[in-house]
Amino acid sequence: MIKLLSYPISIIYYLCFFLTLVIFHPIQWLCLNVFGYQAHKKSVDILQLALMRCANILGTRFTFNNPYHIDTNQPLIIVANHQSLHDIYPMTWYMRKHHPKFISKIELGKGIPSVSYNLRHGGAALIDRKNPRQSLPELMRFGDYIEVNKRAAVIFPEGTRSKNGEPKPFQTKGLEILFKKIPSALIVPISINNSWKMFKYGKFPMGLGTHITFTVHNPIKLATFVDKVALIETIEATIKKDIHP
Repeated sequence: MIKLLSYPISIIYYLCFFLTLVIFHPIQWLCLNVFGYQAHKKSVDILQLALMRCANILGTRFTFNNPYHIDTNQPLIIVANHQSLHDIYPMTWYMRKHHPKFISKIELGKGIPSVSYNLRHGGAALIDRKNPRQSLPELMRFGDYIEVNKRAAVIFPEGTRSKNGEPKPFQTKGLEILFKKIPSALIVPISINNSWKMFKYGKFPMGLGTHITFTVHNPIKLATFVDKVALIETIEATIKKDIHP
C-alpha cells in the first residue's frame, strides 16, 4: 500500500526537484558573474534548502547532530560514509558556514542543471577515477585551494554509494593526498544513516517517510597524528560504529 501511494507522490517530488534545479541554474550564473563568489555561495545555500523542502514532499526528515563548536577560520576535511545523493544537499546546508566543497566524478560536471554549474564554478574537485594522470593533480589542486581559502573538503572514502546502508571499505589514496595538501586541517568525521532508503524501490518510486540522520563525531586535528595510516583507521572505525543499516 505504501509503495502504491509513493507513485503519485514521487511524480510530484521529481517535478519539484527538477524545476528547482532549472530555476536555480540562471540564478547561480547571475550571482557569480555579476556579484561574485559570496553571492554565488548564498544562491547555492538556498538551493540546498529548497531541495530539502522538495524531499519533505516524500515525508523525508533530516536530523543533523553536531554537539561541537567548529571554528570557521580553519580548513576542514569532512569524512563521511556515502549512501545516496541525498547525503549531499543537507550536508551542504547544515555545514554551509564552512563552505563545503565536494570531490565528485568528472561526469557530473556536465548536463545537470544547477549541480554541474556549481561543481564547475563553486570550488569542487572533478576527478576521472579511471585516469590517475588527471585525478591526482586535480586532488592536489583541490587540497591547495582548501588550505589557502580555509574551506571544507568533503570526501566519501568508500568511493561508491552503499545501496543498502552497509558501509564499504575506505579507499585511502584520496585521504592521503588531502592530508598532505591540507596540513592545518581539522578532520570532521560524520556518520550518515538511512539516506539509502530513499531508493529502496529503485529510482522510481521513491521511499516515503525516511528519517535521514547525520552524526558529527569529535573533530581531530590532523597535525596531532604522525601515523596517517592509524589516523585513517581511527576515522573509519569512528564513522562505521555509528552506522545502522
